[in-house]
Amino acid sequence: MIADALRAAGVEAVCIARDVEQWGALEFDPAELMRRTFAEIDACDLAIVDLTEKGVGVGIEAGYARAKNIPIVAIAQSGADISETLRGIARAVFWYAGADDLARFFRRMRDER
Repeated sequence: MIADALRAAGVEAVCIARDVEQWGALEFDPAELMRRTFAEIDACDLAIVDLTEKGVGVGIEAGYARAKNIPIVAIAQSGADISETLRGIARAVFWYAGADDLARFFRRMRDER
């Protein structure tokens, strides 16, 4: 849903699980996976993190982006319990109910850049 909304808005995105690990077809040891993840973040203009589900990896990736001065936009499904610390480092937080909300938000975000 998120990838579709980004694509509909004309925003190029990288998803580690999809693009690096190929949905589990490729496996990397943890150090190599993080090296590849950080390389992808280094190449980004913006980090979009979905905080609907809590996860250590999301926090590591967001913290790395913040340390590299890459702006972070947090998104979460309405009603999700999101981390105060991640909310604190995000340039913006957007709550969504569905794909249409995300597509409108991503188009507006793209147009503002």
